[in-house]
Amino acid sequence: MTINTGADPRIVMTLDAGGTTLEFSAIRGNQPVVRPVSLPSAADNLERSLGNIIAGFKAVQEQLPQRPVAISFAFPGPADYPAGIITNVGNLPAFQGGVPLGPLLQARFGIPVFINNDGDLFAYGEAIAGFLPYVNGLLETAGSPKRYHNLLGLTLGTGLGGGIVRDGHLFIGDNSAAGEVWLRRNKLDPALNAEEGASIRAVRRVYAERSGIPPGEAPEPREIFEIGMKRAEGNHAAAIEAFRRLGEVAGDVMAQALTLVDGLVVIGGGISGAHPLFLPAAVDAMNGMYEGRGAIPARRRLIPRAFNLEDKGERETFLRGASREVAVAGTSRTIHFDPLQRTGVGLSRLGTSEAVSIGAYAFALDQLANPPHR
Repeated sequence: MTINTGADPRIVMTLDAGGTTLEFSAIRGNQPVVRPVSLPSAADNLERSLGNIIAGFKAVQEQLPQRPVAISFAFPGPADYPAGIITNVGNLPAFQGGVPLGPLLQARFGIPVFINNDGDLFAYGEAIAGFLPYVNGLLETAGSPKRYHNLLGLTLGTGLGGGIVRDGHLFIGDNSAAGEVWLRRNKLDPALNAEEGASIRAVRRVYAERSGIPPGEAPEPREIFEIGMKRAEGNHAAAIEAFRRLGEVAGDVMAQALTLVDGLVVIGGGISGAHPLFLPAAVDAMNGMYEGRGAIPARRRLIPRAFNLEDKGERETFLRGASREVAVAGTSRTIHFDPLQRTGVGLSRLGTSEAVSIGAYAFALDQLANPPHR
């Protein structure tokens, strides 16, 4: 059973947990219903951090017109998310070693508590109210019979995050570790994981290497993007190559993941705004070929053809497809179908932060309607 979250009257309290700040809110019908509350993370002091988390949710609850049905939010892992236990975090070191954050909040507020990572909730938010319905709406308007039900979400920023949504439900896995695409092998440096080729530090490192400067002197990706677009002074060729390499690594990750997920791909995170410089390379990598050898023929990386949905021409081809009518032998019937197997890659339609909040809201309602067996 899936929930129409946009029309649901229930309220869920949410949290965006960062290494510096805790941002609290509450969602009803995919919309915030309170003024956000911001408190320090106290990242290296567990007692203070837990105290601020409790105080933040209390401050939100006091603004609500009705009792919330759950608390749901993203929190850095690794963690046993279904149990609500945080085991180790980099930017919130106070939570190392196994902190039962979910059970603590459930005891304090008397309502269910759901915790996930931000990559999962980003993908879920885009599947519920962002990229997935956006693309299906375009297909409907174009008169195509094609519809999508599965979504792979990638976040490109400080790290490389991921999440998988299958037919309206978030896929978490048996160890709370599904969608951990950052651990794919780095195509351009197989001794490293993919995050080292598709993140902020990767862009800065390649720019520094190509410019002959120390890594610490490399500009931030936003500045490198402006250099690549010839809107700022700097090493233009190095900027182009830094984002091209990111695209190639990210595209390889998407191709590998799509052999299992078989859906659309949505990209968010701080680097996503530089898509003109990396998305073409990513889609080229997805549409690449395995080499033939002897009697073994060359084969495509993916069965479906990948399209860059931020490019007008590719988007139009994707929407048009290859729809046609086929006759059913021995009858007067015809069937309308589209034989072009394809996937599309595009940007968040909600913004990463909003997608995470809506994902947290939708996940809570889904779990209340379909409680897990533990």
